[in-house]
Amino acid sequence: MSEALTDKALAAAHAQLAGTAKGSASVRAFFDPATSTISYVVHDPATMRGAVIDSVLDFEAASGRTSTASAEAIVAYVQGAGIAIDWLLETHAHADHLSAAPWLAKIVGGTIAIGEHIRDVQRVFGDIFNAGAEFRRDGSDFGRLFADGERFAIGDLPVTVLHVPGHTPACVAYVVGDVVFVGDTMFMPDYGSARADFPGGDAAQLFRSLRRILDLPAETPLFMCHDYLTAEREEHRWEATVGEQRAGNVHARDGISEDEFVARRRARDAGLAMPTLLLPAVQVNMRAGRLPPAEANGVAYLKIPVDRL
Repeated sequence: MSEALTDKALAAAHAQLAGTAKGSASVRAFFDPATSTISYVVHDPATMRGAVIDSVLDFEAASGRTSTASAEAIVAYVQGAGIAIDWLLETHAHADHLSAAPWLAKIVGGTIAIGEHIRDVQRVFGDIFNAGAEFRRDGSDFGRLFADGERFAIGDLPVTVLHVPGHTPACVAYVVGDVVFVGDTMFMPDYGSARADFPGGDAAQLFRSLRRILDLPAETPLFMCHDYLTAEREEHRWEATVGEQRAGNVHARDGISEDEFVARRRARDAGLAMPTLLLPAVQVNMRAGRLPPAEANGVAYLKIPVDRL
């Protein structure tokens, strides 16, 4: 990602936020307690066109069974409100939940989309899971791949895509109208930032991505993809302004240098266990939320690479 491209993309996001009427995007959050994930439906009230961001397919690791209760709640809301879904947006290839995007596409429609650097994730994890020749590492499982600074629309709402790597190579934030969906890059101020120790992760890149988001106007609302409770907080929250993050983010607030951030992030990551659903989630999500192809007996199987990670 060149400096010129970075500046151009960020300038586009600033121009969009400055030129969009406040309150133009309507946002509804759906919290999944099993994975602490927040999925969103964002829509344009003027046209009733919308997008689903970071949907969850329920998965029971002990039995290997999937279910769609979380996604059904989204469908009920969308259909009840009369919202037409054009996009099923992923902020990255999640390691803590399976995406329900393909199931939602069958029910409410929409193009499944992600950042173009999903190809990097597919190459790395395609090898880790020994996915074979059938697995395409070119991003073509997704209906649309977004470049840094690319623009599209949800109804009349302008959208700018910001590439924000560090947690994974493919992470993006979506600037939708007057709000921003930051994925796992940033958490609530009292929890800080995402880990950066997965294959392809990079703490220095993550710091620069955080600061890129924090360069947006102070009043801009940011919506998180996850929330984890702290010792001082008993209720889940998932919205904070850029100004609140700059003043209080425990990992990346104003005054914390890149070197300080990297040292703290690496020390914290060294003590973290792997997410419970990392192995099933990544090999599904790198396929745009689709299970691996069924074998001769008609059953799809997920792999567990032994002593690989």
